[in-house]
Amino acid sequence: MPGPGSAPRWAAAAGRWGCRLLALLLLVPGPGGASEITFELPDNAKQCFYEDITQGTKCTLEFQVITGGHYDVDCRLEDPDGNVLYKEMKKQYDSFTFTASKNGTYKFCFSNEFSTFTHKTVYFDFQVGEDPPLFPSENRVSALTQMESACVSIHEALKSVIDYQTHFRLREAQGRSRAEDLNTRVAYWSVGEALILLVVSIGQVFLLKSFFSDKRTTTTRVGS
Repeated sequence: MPGPGSAPRWAAAAGRWGCRLLALLLLVPGPGGASEITFELPDNAKQCFYEDITQGTKCTLEFQVITGGHYDVDCRLEDPDGNVLYKEMKKQYDSFTFTASKNGTYKFCFSNEFSTFTHKTVYFDFQVGEDPPLFPSENRVSALTQMESACVSIHEALKSVIDYQTHFRLREAQGRSRAEDLNTRVAYWSVGEALILLVVSIGQVFLLKSFFSDKRTTTTRVGS
């Protein structure tokens, strides 16, 4: 039979397991409306994406060129009627927020048609609408409990951490691409310098050899 002190121990254990379960639930991604894609855009190519959006929904398009050329790309966003909502030429990265004015399929395209031989790697994040509430009672007029408020704060902090990690990974990939490109150029330059030094050295050897070589003289006797 459990003693008088067993109830607090069981309560503490249940509280610890409840916190662990809550942390696991916070780490599981919910059914949000975000689309994150990294794709390769060939030279002289254009890639378009489509999204069905309801009127009044707030959306955010964010993109960044990770590798290729001058790290720039053309971006264009159109509504269901073909009206241009956003258009930028040769941008390395940008972010655009808008509210859908009508129901329908919205189209956004990335173009590398101005490049003749350089492939690009493009990352974009298209956020449609707001994330669903963490608790069903979050949208009610009544105030949240202290634990629910703490969970919401932790959830928002985790989302911020994920965003920061994504941006840092993109910067790391871009920096790695620049470093590899610079390393390749330095390697080619070093090979070229070595070949030039070899040619100059061989030329100097032959030039010095010509200075010390015996010159044969020809004597012509004129008869009387």
